[in-house]
Amino acid sequence: MSNPQPLEEEVYDMSGARLALTLCVTKAREGCEADLDALERMFQQLGFESTTKRDPTAQQFQEELDKFQQDMDARSDPVSCGIVVLMAHGLEGVLKGEDGEMVKLDDLFEVLNNKNCQALRAKPKVYIVQACRGEQRDAGETVDGEIKMVVQDGHQTIPTYTDALHVYSTVEGYISYRHDKNGSFFIQTLVDVFTQRRGPILELLTEVTRRMAEGELIQEGEARKVNPEILSTLRKRLYLQ
Repeated sequence: MSNPQPLEEEVYDMSGARLALTLCVTKAREGCEADLDALERMFQQLGFESTTKRDPTAQQFQEELDKFQQDMDARSDPVSCGIVVLMAHGLEGVLKGEDGEMVKLDDLFEVLNNKNCQALRAKPKVYIVQACRGEQRDAGETVDGEIKMVVQDGHQTIPTYTDALHVYSTVEGYISYRHDKNGSFFIQTLVDVFTQRRGPILELLTEVTRRMAEGELIQEGEARKVNPEILSTLRKRLYLQ
């Protein structure tokens, strides 16, 4: 039996502009200023041009994403990567704006896909979502030990929804935790790993998941566990450092 061939490493070109947009509802979300400070520090270190909008209404979530896309497409210089951070109260599939109205995450994700955003076509689009996805709480479980291809000739095309990475602070149906002074467990862990470690983003996110899974939160006297969820259609390795 022949030895398996190692994967060739193809990486995204990160030599162009790196752009980040953070939309954060601060109302009734103590600790989010610590998260905003941490994210700003991370984007500065990673060489991203960063824009922050505080307390968007549901409609402004959509409008700010649309403006982000239009500004990117209007640039004369090439764009290499876009990161969007969304922080608010939420349920599965929706975020609550400052006005109490809901906006669908899918509508926000659509804005930067390969069809709607020329500047990021075939380029990495990273969405980081710090929000509850339901009301379930995880008390944790005890574990033993350690935790046919068809190629067509002609013009190369690309699927509409590739090159995207969605990182949620918790799995579907569960709440997300935030400290009233120190910020959220998810954003603080993510910033720490992204600024202190080097490697492709999916390996960094595996480390974020490991740290969160090993950690324990106390809420109302009860021990809670929480871990992020990562959905990827990236076609290449993405290095932020």
